[in-house]
Amino acid sequence: MNSSTVRGMPDCALYGQALARLVESEIPFLIGGAFALERYTGIARNTKDLDIFLRPGDLDAVLTELAGLGCRTEVPFPHWLAKACTADGVIDFIYSSGNGVARVDDEWFEHAVDTEILGFPVKLCPVEETIWSKALIMERERYDGADVAHLIRALGPQLDWSRLLRRFGEHWRVLLSHLVLFGFIYPGERWRIPADVMRELMARLSTEVHASDPDERLCCGTLLSRAQYLHDVSAWAYRDARLAPTGAMTSDDVALWTAGIDKPESPPIAA
Repeated sequence: MNSSTVRGMPDCALYGQALARLVESEIPFLIGGAFALERYTGIARNTKDLDIFLRPGDLDAVLTELAGLGCRTEVPFPHWLAKACTADGVIDFIYSSGNGVARVDDEWFEHAVDTEILGFPVKLCPVEETIWSKALIMERERYDGADVAHLIRALGPQLDWSRLLRRFGEHWRVLLSHLVLFGFIYPGERWRIPADVMRELMARLSTEVHASDPDERLCCGTLLSRAQYLHDVSAWAYRDARLAPTGAMTSDDVALWTAGIDKPESPPIAA
């Protein structure tokens, strides 16, 4: 893949400069967002920014490299997102997800896909991790279910379904919901999801249906939307699943993420 095949890529000098700098630095990074989606599905979408995924431990080094290009750098949400900006464009540096679930780890790099963008050899976020992170985005103003469906349609038979199931872990109901919807969206394409995967998830569902409900007031809706379940945790006293022991976010992370909801220049919800 080269720049001529990335129809959704905006004409921005910053991106070529940034890729050159990062490739030279040998700091490991992955390309995600609209560019990865186009590579996997053929759907072009100009989002006017570049999403770069990296391990949390590499963030400082990457921001130093971009500052050397004259970029203004900031970390608006320390638990998952940093930015580098010029008058030409914006680069998002993503090392987790807004809900703290899809943290970038070594497996993202072990299963990354080699490609080329703007003449530079780069790696794309794996499809499985892309589905994992997108499946949990169900905001009122943004729902990434269509991206999940398009990725399954394009690559379903080739997916590492065992790894995908492991990635979702205790959030397997979210994956099942997307797989059920896929069968509704593409009735003639249901074969793209292995029958064993559907049987496994339906068996889990059946087991839970016949089990007694957990005796706790836990709201997992906050993992799907930072705004739409605030009433549940503030007024109805449900425990926020983003916080320990179920989640990876701190109360300060949650407060900062919540405060950004109504800001006009609020960064995107996720990649």
